[in-house]
Amino acid sequence: MNKKNKNTLISVSMLLLAMLACVSSSATPVATEAPTLPPTLIPVVVIPSSTSVPTASNTSIPHVDIPGELPVEHSSFAGDQDSFITSAEKRAPGGDRFTFGRFERPFNADTMDVYHAHLDIQENYVYRDAKWIYIVIILKGGDADRKLGGKYGVEIDSDLDGRGDWLITNLQPASKEWSTDNVEVWFDTNNDVGGSVSVTADELGKGNGYETKIFDRGQGDDADLAWARLSSQQAFTVQLAVKTSLLGGSQTFMAGVWAGGENLDPSLFDLNDHFTQDQAGSSLVEFEFYYPIKAIFELDNACRVAIGFQPTGNEPGLCTLESGACPPSQVVCVDTIYGPNCFCGQP
Repeated sequence: MNKKNKNTLISVSMLLLAMLACVSSSATPVATEAPTLPPTLIPVVVIPSSTSVPTASNTSIPHVDIPGELPVEHSSFAGDQDSFITSAEKRAPGGDRFTFGRFERPFNADTMDVYHAHLDIQENYVYRDAKWIYIVIILKGGDADRKLGGKYGVEIDSDLDGRGDWLITNLQPASKEWSTDNVEVWFDTNNDVGGSVSVTADELGKGNGYETKIFDRGQGDDADLAWARLSSQQAFTVQLAVKTSLLGGSQTFMAGVWAGGENLDPSLFDLNDHFTQDQAGSSLVEFEFYYPIKAIFELDNACRVAIGFQPTGNEPGLCTLESGACPPSQVVCVDTIYGPNCFCGQP
């Protein structure tokens, strides 16, 4: 081998070693293939505003599959902060961590002198049977009219990569019977929810969130895809139901619930990728440089729970399990000032 070829070989080898070192030391998660819409579901063609309230029920839409009663055993349970206990002090007791996509903000912006009990999540459960996934969201109380006048929803991560794939919402639930009124299902077609790094705040202005509406108040390829109702057994409780077929037969997923108003906009997910901490503020007086809440207000969410699989504890956005292995149906999660943590046991 002549000297010129030898030098070239050494240069190429050094370049390959440098590239391998960069790959092995990178902190960016490996991208996973985005879920695709089941072949039976297509986007809704006519899309009214996601926050508009129809003047009449879609009673003309025929329905075949209607959810029944919840199964006896739940698949998951998670608790959340009760901001009522510190509301007189114009602050949340904990659970608000903007960087990690955790919000405890059932207050008005800037002054935080109006507490919204109907936006303060207390507990949530997930149930499953062969046809339906049921999500139960328990709120602290009602609005000024003793109603649930907000928007309530669940984010489903079906490929466990920390990026939500589906968002199911219900605006101002009013009936104790299962209804498709004000129920929407959104899908992230281009897999950009979460920005550069899932869950954690990163670059601003990246992604368009949940951009594809596949179900709108009974309109869509499957008129029975998703439903909502108020619980007849427990006050200030919203129940959502979505067909298991939405996930294309997958038996494993993560789910996280939301309660909000105008900030619960499908196009703004993840919210901490569309605002800075300075813009969003904080509901914790301990974070004096950011307190009070500003651009992100009247909003609450809970850490995600694992459904159908044994979590390792490394899943992005998942409630942290501190006590080792535990059957998913027995994981109890409670939010603290430092973030969510979970333990084994029945609630």
